[in-house]
Parts: sequence; C-alpha cells; structure tokens
Amino acid sequence: MIHLADRMEHIHSDIRGELYRQAIKMQEQGIDILKLNTGNPAAFGFGLPESIRKAIEGREAEAVPYCDFQGMPEAREAIARYSRSKGIEGVEAGDVFVGNGVSEVVSFALLPLLNPGDEVLVPSPNYSLWSNTILLAGAKPVFYRCDEASHWNPDVEDMRKKVTCKTRAVVIINPNNPTGVLYSTDVLQQILQVAREHDLIVFSDEIYDRLVMDGLEHVATASLAPDLTVITMNGLSKSHCLCGYRCGWMVISGPRAETTRYRDGIIQLNSMRLCSNALAQLVIPAALADPETPASMVRPGGRLFEQRRACLEVLSQIDGVSCVRNDAAFYVFPRLDAKKFGITNDKQFAKDLLMAAHILVVPGSGFDWPEPDHLRLVMLPQPEQLHDAMVRMAQFLDGYHQK
Repeated sequence: MIHLADRMEHIHSDIRGELYRQAIKMQEQGIDILKLNTGNPAAFGFGLPESIRKAIEGREAEAVPYCDFQGMPEAREAIARYSRSKGIEGVEAGDVFVGNGVSEVVSFALLPLLNPGDEVLVPSPNYSLWSNTILLAGAKPVFYRCDEASHWNPDVEDMRKKVTCKTRAVVIINPNNPTGVLYSTDVLQQILQVAREHDLIVFSDEIYDRLVMDGLEHVATASLAPDLTVITMNGLSKSHCLCGYRCGWMVISGPRAETTRYRDGIIQLNSMRLCSNALAQLVIPAALADPETPASMVRPGGRLFEQRRACLEVLSQIDGVSCVRNDAAFYVFPRLDAKKFGITNDKQFAKDLLMAAHILVVPGSGFDWPEPDHLRLVMLPQPEQLHDAMVRMAQFLDGYHQK
C-alpha cells in the first residue's frame, strides 16, 4: 500500500474534482452535461483571435528550442511595457518571469518565500490555487473575509485582526474569482497600508484586468505602492481566450534591494523547468497590443456582457436566490437561502443539481467559503443557452429541500 503524503491532506481541487469526474462519467453514458465549473472560453465557442493567429503564423520554428528560462526577451519587454502603462513604476524585462500559466508562477512566487508554519493572508472566497499552493509549501493560509454586503470588497478590519508574527504576505485577487467583482481603489489602499505596517509582501492576481465591464477601470495594485514589494500575476488565458496555451507571468515591483535573494530563489525554480511554453510566448507582444479582443467581449452587445445579462435576469427572479452583480471576469457567485432549501452541505447540493438538472457547478466551499450557501456559475455559454440553464436551475430549486 502506497501512502499519500501528509501535505495532501487539505488539498482540494473542486473545479475538476470528484463532481467533475462524475459529470464526465455521465457524459460517457450519453447524458448532455452543461459544464459551468471552469472558465474555459474555447469550450463555448470563443475562437482564436486574429491577432494571435497572425503573430504565430510562420514562426513555429522559433519555438522549437529551449528559450531563456525567464522568458523570451521580446515577450518580457512587452509585459514590462504593459506594466508601466498601468502605472507600475520602474518595471524592466528583468523583473518579469513567464510561466506555464499563472498556476505555475504562483508556485514560483510562494515556494522561495515560505517556511513551514508561515502564514499568508488569503481572501475568502478565493481561487483555491492560492490556498492549495500555500499548503503545499508547508505554510498556512489564513482567510480574511470578503463582505458580500459591501459588494464583496475585502473586510480590511478582519484582515488586520488576523495578522500575526508569522504572517509573511497578503494575497489580493482583483478582479476577484469567484465573485467577479472589482475592488475599489480605497480598499486596495487600505490593504496596502496593512502590508506597510507589518512588512508584508503583496501578491496581486490580476488575470481578469482586461475583462472589466460597465465603464469601470481596473487599477493595478502595484501602481498604488511603489514603496512595497508587489508581485503582480497576469496572463492571456482569459483576456484572449488562450487557456490551452498556458501563458502567464509574474512581475516583481518595488524596492529592488529588498528582493535580491528572493529573486535568486525564483530563478532557481525557473531554471529547474528549463523554460515555459515557447510557442505561447511568441504571441505575448501581439496580444498585449490588441486591447480590442477583450474589449469587444465586455462592451454592450459583446458576449460576456450579454451572457451576464442573461444569467442575472433569471437569477434575480428565483425565490431564495440573491446575487451581487459582477463587474468583470466570467463568474457570478450567487447566494442560496440555506434555511429555505435546507442546505447543510453545499457539495451535496451541487451533486443534486448535477444529477437532476445536468448542470455542473462548483460549490462555494471549493473557494474556501465557510458557509454552505454559495455556488459559482461560469457565464460563458451563449446567452440563450445560459438563460435556459438558469431556468432549469430555477425549476430544480422549486420545492428543493436537502435531505
């Protein structure tokens, strides 16, 4: 008998976990499952942007050899320019590390920093990549609450109460996954003040920064704090629908003298895997010079804008369901009246929904939300299909009471 390592005890991947595997089995039996569990645009007909097609055409041979372990110079220069355009001071190509998606660079950022027993402040709810990677590093995610009544903005006072002598860093996810909200500049500045007072590194996950709706503007966290070490995460999976390309990056900003040894650790990890996907790196300059692709999705008439309308239109009419209107990204995080529906186990609720309505969602606990009263919906299907799915969910909820 091979025993599982202790570090795996609290690791969870609910987006593609047990319920996802059940859905795949149902599909194999011929059952049509609408998978609203993962933000994968190409699975719902979002095609390859023309800017990307042109950027890669005829250049395939350039990606055959290993490239610079930190990333192709042209790609890193483009990322540095983009960072400076967002007001992040002094970013150069040497401050950029390109990886196989943000999933990989999060590991590169956390593992050189954390020792067993260290703590990192993480939002609840959060994208569980962060809490899982902290756990794999032997450290402890400490969850600060985001306040649904305050448009899901972080509760900074709750955050303050949870800082200890073991706290090393704070994670910000903005726009947020799973809530889809955009944090206010005032709240960001308050979080940065907590970081100043306690000498914390700031990790800012901004993968959805180009998918903001309603005329709102995303403010880069690092642009507000040139005096702090801020690690900004971003990539092309969402803004240009290139999930399979696995193209993400991290940018280190702030006082360089404070990060010398930390950078050395990141370089060690980057060197171990030789380089990230070189083919994907070829398209980074073209993608960052193409703001129209993401903008076309989020303006009125664009797919994401209209899909949000279709989703929220039905949700707002379901008795026992409420939902904060999202500002960005692919997601909404509706609340279920746990008392009305008798929900004590949100995973069981998600399973019941799958079995009865053939809709796959992720329960709120999959995002480290402590109560069994939320779920995340991915709003990527065409508006008509999404509207139909919400109607089916409403019909399922009519009379539902968890056994």
